[in-house]
Amino acid sequence: MKRIVILISGRGSNMEALVQRCAVEGWPAQVVAVIANRPDAAGLRFAAAKGIATAVVDHKQQASREAFDDALRTCIDGFSPDLVVLAGFMRILGADFVRHYEGRLLNIHPSLLPAFPGLHTHERAISAGCKLHGATVHFVTSELDHGPIVMQSVVPVRADDDADALAARVLATEHVIYPQSVRWFVEGSLAVCDGRVTHRDGQSQWLVG
Repeated sequence: MKRIVILISGRGSNMEALVQRCAVEGWPAQVVAVIANRPDAAGLRFAAAKGIATAVVDHKQQASREAFDDALRTCIDGFSPDLVVLAGFMRILGADFVRHYEGRLLNIHPSLLPAFPGLHTHERAISAGCKLHGATVHFVTSELDHGPIVMQSVVPVRADDDADALAARVLATEHVIYPQSVRWFVEGSLAVCDGRVTHRDGQSQWLVG
C-alpha cells in the first residue's frame, strides 16, 4: 500500500479529487496526510472531515526559504510517504528539497508545458492568441514548472473566453488527469527514461477536454 502526502495552499480542489478517486477506485494507496503552508487553507477542513491527518508548516513563521524547506521536509517525512503530490501548493521549493524527493514528487500546472511556466497562465494564453490551452502533470525538478511530463489535457480557447472561463474548463480536466497520473504512479505503471515518461501498457497520456 503506497502512502501519499498532499501539499496544498488553499481550497485544494485537486486534493479533493485525488482523495475521492483513491477511495472510489480502490487504488493500492492511501492519502496519509494533507499539509498546508497556510493555517487558513480551506482544504484542511475537507481532509480532516475524511479522517486524514493534517498539518501546517507556515512559511511566514520560518526565518528563510531554506528553513521552511527543512521544516516542511521534516513534517512530510514523519508520514513516510512513497509519493508527495503538490496540489495548488504556492511555494517555490529549493533544489535540495526537490532532490530529496526525486522521482516521487508530482505537480500539476495549468498550462501546456513548457509553455507559460509560472503564474497567470490563462491570461497569458489568451493574450498570446493560443487556440489550445490545458494542464500538465509532471515530475518536479529544480527548474520551475519543468520536469518529465506524465499527462496533459487540452481545451480549446474560445473567442469570447476570459481568464476565469478558461481557467474553469482547464480545472475540470485537471480533476481527471491528476488522479489518473497518481493512480498510474502507485500502480507502478510509469517508466521514466531520458526525461520522458511512458505508460508501460501504452495507455494514452493526453486528454481532450
